Amino acid sequence: MTTPFDTGRQAAEPQFRAAPFGAPPAPPAQPYGFPVPQESFHAADLTIPEFDDFSSVLEHTSVHRSTIGCVVPAYNEEESIADVLRSLLGQSRVPDVIHVVVNNTSDATVKIASEFSGPHEITTELGEQFTEVFVHDIGKNPDKKVGALNYGYALVEGYDYLLGVDGDTIADRRAVEFLEGEAVGDSRIGGISAIYSIDDRPIKGVIAKFLIAGQRTQFAAFNLQNLLRGRNMAVLGGQFSIFSTTALRDVMKANHQNSPWVKDSEVEDSLLSLQIKSAGYLTKISPFARADVGGMTTLKGYDAQQVKWTYGAIELMWPGQRGDTKGQPFHPNLRLRWFENFSMLTNLFVRVAFLTLLIASLSIDAFVFSPWWLIPPVVATMLNLRVARAMETCNSRDLLFAGLMFPAEIFMWVRISHFLRSWTRFLSRKKVDNWAMQAKAERGGGSIGHWVPFIMLAIVAIAVAVIWNMLDPAAQSAILWVGWPIVGVVTVIQTVLMSFRLFRRHQGFKV
Repeated sequence: MTTPFDTGRQAAEPQFRAAPFGAPPAPPAQPYGFPVPQESFHAADLTIPEFDDFSSVLEHTSVHRSTIGCVVPAYNEEESIADVLRSLLGQSRVPDVIHVVVNNTSDATVKIASEFSGPHEITTELGEQFTEVFVHDIGKNPDKKVGALNYGYALVEGYDYLLGVDGDTIADRRAVEFLEGEAVGDSRIGGISAIYSIDDRPIKGVIAKFLIAGQRTQFAAFNLQNLLRGRNMAVLGGQFSIFSTTALRDVMKANHQNSPWVKDSEVEDSLLSLQIKSAGYLTKISPFARADVGGMTTLKGYDAQQVKWTYGAIELMWPGQRGDTKGQPFHPNLRLRWFENFSMLTNLFVRVAFLTLLIASLSIDAFVFSPWWLIPPVVATMLNLRVARAMETCNSRDLLFAGLMFPAEIFMWVRISHFLRSWTRFLSRKKVDNWAMQAKAERGGGSIGHWVPFIMLAIVAIAVAVIWNMLDPAAQSAILWVGWPIVGVVTVIQTVLMSFRLFRRHQGFKV
């Protein structure tokens, strides 16, 4: 018996054969080989813990035949675009049309994608299906990915759903089927996202493996948080999400926009998710659909990506930062963002304060070891291990990353550096093109900005050491007498919160 997370890898591979030109682009009346039912399947009618029952119903229940237009924005994706298109054409439920929108590219993306262009008749376990692949090279596009997405939306706005797929995302075979099934079953859903992870099998190099292991843990923790919050997704990531075109039209009308995505946000997917929620729709994450996204394998690339994401999220959180909105700092989709930033600030304070007080205490022979200080790192390690075990594709590298403590701790310092750089850039009011900086970093260019936070911390540490040595013993003792209790209280609160997450039931979810 299959589990609900068996995405169909063992199912028979679909058979591709080009349909004769002139074949009607519209889907047949009974595309899956059986009559369309009078009543649609409603995923909301089932409780999530009953996974086996859900899987059984999903496998034997047909859904209302909707139409899905797929948009794949692609920028220099020659290494992955072929696999992406094979993944889409290999879906158990194939999109009705696939538009690859290539922008600002300087490699062979167009040439490789064009090998898949044209009509396809595909046979899967759901029956005969028809789709057609179009490749659009829109050349130099100042709006980058946002421009490509809006170009694609104009091509598929007459469909029921828009499936957005990044040019480096490989989905499991039943991902589209699962997303469509839930979206059709609940008209309140404006968008629903797959569970994202990163395939670490082809990754080579120590630094690359370390970064990918950290990103896999980061994705897993984020996905798990959203699943346990009633499956309410804070961000419908553009990697592999399906949107109701009715919801997108309502968003455009409510916000006086000519297109769903706007170019004046660093995080176009977060902003659109916020707008869909504000328009009265639900933003969900599927517990079944899965997709592997492209990870960052260099410190420069990862730094540029995270700074762009965090900077954009801060703009959404902070009132009055964008010209077309007064800001919605307490919007439901931003609560998790506030929690993430507050958590990073707490992590920074505890680590810096602990190391400072430890060195200061040792300098005057005033440090007394207490085993109580071992509890926080032990709880943190156990929590990391539980998150790793919650991964659908958990492997020995994930367990080592979490269990050895030091890899996860080093990765936390890397994330703290992104946090500091993002807030520093935001507060300085310095306007930069974070999209361009990320693209440059991914090509191996860019500055050494990702080392700046560590350099600044070193400078601050030296200054604190000089000031500390200038103080008299009474002042030093007073600082330690006040400092240690403060750090202790904050650490206790942080440990209690981690304990709640550690012992919280996962309700059978796998990320």
